[in-house]
Order: sequence, then structure tokens, then C-alpha cells
Amino acid sequence: MGDIAKGVLGGGWTLLVGWILPTALNLAVFTFAVAPSLHRPEFLDRVWPGSTGHTALLLLVAAVLLGLVVNALQTPLYRFLEGYALWPTGAYDRGCRTQRARRQRIADRLASPALTSSIQRALLNEKLSRYPADDAQITPTRLGNAIRRFEEYGHDRYRLDTQVLWNELTSVAPEWTRRQVDTARANVDFFVALLYGHGVVAAAAFTALATSGADRPVLVVTGVCLAALIPVWYRAAVAATDEWAAGVRALVNLGRKPLADALGLVLPKNLASERAMWQLVTRMSRRHYAPAAEAAFEPYRAEPPGPGNA
Repeated sequence: MGDIAKGVLGGGWTLLVGWILPTALNLAVFTFAVAPSLHRPEFLDRVWPGSTGHTALLLLVAAVLLGLVVNALQTPLYRFLEGYALWPTGAYDRGCRTQRARRQRIADRLASPALTSSIQRALLNEKLSRYPADDAQITPTRLGNAIRRFEEYGHDRYRLDTQVLWNELTSVAPEWTRRQVDTARANVDFFVALLYGHGVVAAAAFTALATSGADRPVLVVTGVCLAALIPVWYRAAVAATDEWAAGVRALVNLGRKPLADALGLVLPKNLASERAMWQLVTRMSRRHYAPAAEAAFEPYRAEPPGPGNA
């Protein structure tokens, strides 16, 4: 029972920090800075609570419900920021070229003999590490590359595709590594939810300028400040992926052996054989079964339990 409670609280904490809290912040800004300038329908006047305490409770419930909705939509929200969804082909290709050129400039500065400052070198290495190792994996946005670098980590090092085997890997990896990944991702979720909410509230503030009786100074200041903060939160989200990447690396490095054991396989002694094994496992998970898999997996299968192997 204690383990179940810890699991629920752990998942609830990441949901609270990653999606509900930033939604509550954006909802509060909308309620106190934008909503007074908007025309409120009569039915809303009838159901709107009269006391401050009831208003706070209503806002809290609304923040929780909206946070749950935004959490459910996190995949398309992330995909747009990463450059995978709703990007025209021309914009996608141009963004990829821009990001490749940016990565090359960073690499050139690192290779320059004129760079003597160890602090500048460390900062450049940090920026360069936020790109995937494979040039073909470059995406059109900085956030997309920062996430893609650890999505491809398992495949690049061990040919273990974490995108395909994520559920299996997280099921057997050490508990603390799973918590580390969830906690680190919550930090990125927080900034992503914050910037989307800022965009919606800023748009509402500028739209409210057209209403009669609008408090224009408040709306202009609110809209401009929120719009100016959006790129700040975007950069913060990119920087926050560093801890997320470290968690995924630990998950892959420490979870490989438990995963092999759970699949009834023996982790080979040399890296080349291990890479071949994980490539087979990934292929087996992606494709239909083929009889050739019997012979291909034979060198890696663990001895079945029996009287002589007990």
C-alpha cells in the first residue's frame, strides 16, 4: 500500500509542478488583468461566486481541470515546439539548415586556437552537447535538438532504441533513475506550459483592447510583458533539458542489463555484440515475426531454468 501511495504522489507531483502550477499562474494573470476588461455573459454573472474564498476555490478547480487538459495535450504541444507538427516543409528544411549552421559555428569556435578561456570553452561545449550526435537527426528548433540528443542516445551508443523500448526499459530500470527522469521532465513541462499559457493570455489581452470600457494601459502592459517572457521561458526549457538528458542517459546505462535479464537474454561481453543484440530486439519489437529471428537470437538467449541450471 505504501508503494502505491508513493507512486501516486510521485506522478501527482510531476503533474502538479509541470502542468497545473503554470496553468494556475496564467489563469490568475488572465483573471485579474484581462478578464475585467471583457464582457461577461449574464449566466456567468449568476454562477460567479460572491465571496473571495469561493472565487479562489473556483480558480483552483479551473486551474486543476485546465492543467489536466494541457497535460493530455502535451504530445502535440511538444511536437510543435520541436518542429515536428504544423511546420510547412520549407520552414522545416530552412530551420534544419539554420540549426546545422549554428552547430557548426559552435564547433568552429571550440576548435579555434584563439579560444583560451576555460569558462567560454565549457559554455560552448554545453551548447554543442544540446545537439544530437548524428547530423541526420537535426531538427529545426533548439528545443527539438535538445530533446532529440537524448532520444537517440541509446541507439547511438548501444543500438538500443529507447523510443521503441521505453516502456520495457522504465519497467525494469532502477527506481531512482525513473524518478530522476520524471522530475527533470517536470521542469521542462513547467516552462512549456508557461510559455503556451503566456501566448494565450497575451492574445486575449490584445484582443480585449477592442472592447468598450477596456482598461487599455493594463492590457497593453500585460500583453507586452507576457509576449516578452515567451522567448525567456523557451530558453529556460532548452536549458532544463540538460537534467532530463542526464536522467535518460542514466536510465539507459543502468537499465540495459535488467532489461536484457527481463527479456531472457544474456548481455554480451563485448560492445559490438551488445549493439547487434539490441538492434535485433528493436527490430523484433517494430516488425512482424520472421523465422530468421530464431537463429539470430540464439547466441544471446539465456539458458532456460531447469534441474541442471537451478
